[in-house]
Amino acid sequence: MAELNTLIEDLTRRMDGALDSLRRDFAGLRSGRANAALLEPVRVEAYGGEVPLSQVATIAVPEARMLSVQVWDRALAAAVEKAIRDSGLGLNPAGEGQTIRVPIPQLTEERRNELAKAAARYSEGAKVAVRGVRRDGMDKTKSFEKKGDISQDDVKVWSDAIQKLTDRYVKSIDEMLAEKEREIKQV
Repeated sequence: MAELNTLIEDLTRRMDGALDSLRRDFAGLRSGRANAALLEPVRVEAYGGEVPLSQVATIAVPEARMLSVQVWDRALAAAVEKAIRDSGLGLNPAGEGQTIRVPIPQLTEERRNELAKAAARYSEGAKVAVRGVRRDGMDKTKSFEKKGDISQDDVKVWSDAIQKLTDRYVKSIDEMLAEKEREIKQV
């Protein structure tokens, strides 16, 4: 049973990572006030690949309803502006050389619905990640059985433990989504 505990610890750690990622994504869905975390999910086409915005620019909050993005490499300013515009956050950046101003729009009912949909997309992504971790755990369990390390009865016990862990994390994701939707609708 020591192997089961080790496997469950590994799966728990990986599922915690999916929840942490979801928390960061949700932090970026601030409703009406400017928050630098809002741009955390934005990825920029730069240096032959996609990189997080934070690796090519500094994000500041000069006013309650404005973000300022200072791009380090002038050649990337247009790519940063495009990435923010295409991020699905409903933002319309305005470039001024290496500085990009991002006004935070008033929350209309339409904008609230957009934010709720974005939150649902993020939570679905977290569920997919958790299910992927579950699949890896089930695959490891089957490989232990094939090697003869565990019996069929143990496979059942392990599979049940992995499924209970998965169900707990999916429930947490659903609760986090419900809380985020309440927050979005309240503001």
